[in-house]
Amino acid sequence: MFEIRLAPTVLMAGSLLTAATCRPMPDPPPTQDDSASAVAPVASFQDDVAFLERHMDLVVLGDVDGGPRVAVAPRWQGRVMTSAADGARGIGYGWINEALIASGELQPHINAIGGEDRFWLGPEGGQFSIFFAGGDPFDLDHWQTPAALDSEPYEIREQDASQVTLTHSAALTNYSGTEFDVRVDRTVRLIDTAGLEAAVPAAVQRVAYQSVNTITNVGAEAWTADSGLLSIWILGMFKHSAESVVVIPFRPGPEDELGPIVNDAYFGKVPDDRLAIADGRLFFRADGTYRSKIGLGLGRAEPVLGSYDAARQLLTLVTYDRPENATQYVNSMWELQDEPYAGDVVNSYNDGPPAPGAAPLGPFYELETSSPAAALSPNEALTHTHTTYHFEGAEADLDAIARSVLGVSLDAIRTALP
Repeated sequence: MFEIRLAPTVLMAGSLLTAATCRPMPDPPPTQDDSASAVAPVASFQDDVAFLERHMDLVVLGDVDGGPRVAVAPRWQGRVMTSAADGARGIGYGWINEALIASGELQPHINAIGGEDRFWLGPEGGQFSIFFAGGDPFDLDHWQTPAALDSEPYEIREQDASQVTLTHSAALTNYSGTEFDVRVDRTVRLIDTAGLEAAVPAAVQRVAYQSVNTITNVGAEAWTADSGLLSIWILGMFKHSAESVVVIPFRPGPEDELGPIVNDAYFGKVPDDRLAIADGRLFFRADGTYRSKIGLGLGRAEPVLGSYDAARQLLTLVTYDRPENATQYVNSMWELQDEPYAGDVVNSYNDGPPAPGAAPLGPFYELETSSPAAALSPNEALTHTHTTYHFEGAEADLDAIARSVLGVSLDAIRTALP
């Protein structure tokens, strides 16, 4: 079994910057090249942490001398900003928006600062949306990420060498006018890879961590389907390359029983050269050049998804808890909905220009999971656990892991899309 060497958690001292405070310290020229046309170099984990330390307090889990490490930002909702299999020399896996962070300014609509495990709540669209005010059109000009999911800091409740727990309370109002008083409790912890139930060769470098996310109804009224429900939504933003491909296993079967295999209508139908279906798997191009998104509903979603970056010989896997008795998942489509609880369980997003000539948010790509809709009485809670694994090593070793967990070879991933 892989063992994580631990030392006391390092609480990095730094300046917490907003537009109302001091100007950020100058940063050295970035080492990351976001071009998807070649094998782009990426910043090391140490470079990522050094940059983040200049702009915020940071909790770094893991051994200070190397090995698996995870960087958590309480200032930004306790999100995992980046991680590494080898914290002393390895690359950082999370996408970080250095320009936005260094500016010290808060943006309208969303502060896309990055992070490979961030806490959100759904639904995003529809009559029960918490991202649109009642009566507003469902477009980018009126879309607004709630501050509790975007710009408000979370409070550290406890921490040790391998984990940190944070908490935050928020009041939210949905499109239909329903008010929610909610407490968020979030723990991020380093784990080993035993829970993956796959043999990991000793030569493979790896990091594994888990976020355990709980929402509690701290209001006086029950949350009901008729007036709108919330769900926990965890999104991971990762560094892309021209050779990054997302792989999502799905449950086979007829559409009249399980629903469509994939929802690719979020930003218009995904072109055939970017999405393929073969042997019970979806293959989705994640090269950061074309804005697109896919999702799988309850009838199709399996409890694992992942990606492979052949340029860096990096295999990423995500697992999550999916209760067997769950029947309702919130719908985040940007429209008034006939089926507000027939939403997706897992999603993947590939960033790119939102319009010709426009700049992308990143670019980056995302792996996302959601909890069931939370029909909670006062003081009741719902928990969603989301686990991320990164593996770097020889392709033969990574191939064995991919076959075991995703049921597909690395060669099949590489050749699935033209």
